[in-house]
Amino acid sequence: MNATKANVALLLGFNAALWLAPGAHAQAYPTKPVRIVVAFAPGGPSDYAARVVAQRLPELLGQQVIVDNRPGAGGILGADLVAKSPPDGYTLLIGNTGMLCVSPYLYSKLTYEAKDFAPVTNLIGGPSWLVVHPSVPARNVKELIALAKLRPGQLTYGSAGAGQISHLNGELFKITAGVDIVHVPYKGTAQITPDLLGGQISMSFSTDIQSLVLAQAGKLRMLGVTGRTRSPAAPEVPTVDESGLQGFEVLNWNGVVAPARTPRDIVTRLNRDFVKVIHLPEVRERVEAQGNIVIGDTSEEFAAYIRAESEKWSRVIKQVGIRLD
Repeated sequence: MNATKANVALLLGFNAALWLAPGAHAQAYPTKPVRIVVAFAPGGPSDYAARVVAQRLPELLGQQVIVDNRPGAGGILGADLVAKSPPDGYTLLIGNTGMLCVSPYLYSKLTYEAKDFAPVTNLIGGPSWLVVHPSVPARNVKELIALAKLRPGQLTYGSAGAGQISHLNGELFKITAGVDIVHVPYKGTAQITPDLLGGQISMSFSTDIQSLVLAQAGKLRMLGVTGRTRSPAAPEVPTVDESGLQGFEVLNWNGVVAPARTPRDIVTRLNRDFVKVIHLPEVRERVEAQGNIVIGDTSEEFAAYIRAESEKWSRVIKQVGIRLD
């Protein structure tokens, strides 16, 4: 009897060792649908990032992939939901610049931190377009900076509201260039373009590719794109960096994160599949047609990028003195 019990215990221990061994999670995962939480309403950049990969992911995961929109509080509600979800790889989040690298420094009582997530991969980077009203006598970034220094406090830029990427874009530009340009906050993006077209504001850092269309029609003047490289949608438009403001770079990126403590082998599996999908030729073509760039990096690279972005935006927020609570 004792020998039998010993054999059973040995067998159970052996099975447990197999379950906990490296790669065991990856072999069993996934066994049910995977949910990608988008913390915003359908139609925005995060929603687009989720859906452009969700169409092809089931082919690799062998399971249904569900895009679950959970809008509210500027992405905070959806992020909090995922941060508190079981770390089993079945609930993921499309995290972005504001959610992971800005909000933690804007709100003193935020219910999550960047460390509550395990980075999987950064999917897409969306640059902003620096556009000015045609009445602004500047043909490039160097001339705009010179004009702003000549007329301190006279130029204005519109944003989608305090703490939004369009606001932080403008403040980083002011700090880097050493200029005084007045911030005009709006309640969202809808009013910015009409006021810019009407000359009520001088310029904006637009994330909408429609700004490029308006510039090509001569209704606005495009001075630069804020990414590190030129946009595939308009390769003739120089970056702000190469146009005279060296080191300036802003991307409104959207990447995949899982709850912290998600097993490493599951993160590795997810990274492999997401990266494969985002680099498919037809997916890349769709992404670049929207003026975005494909990233698809390693989880380690994404983690380092989140840290660097957090350091950059925390400095800007502290220097400008932006608080939202």
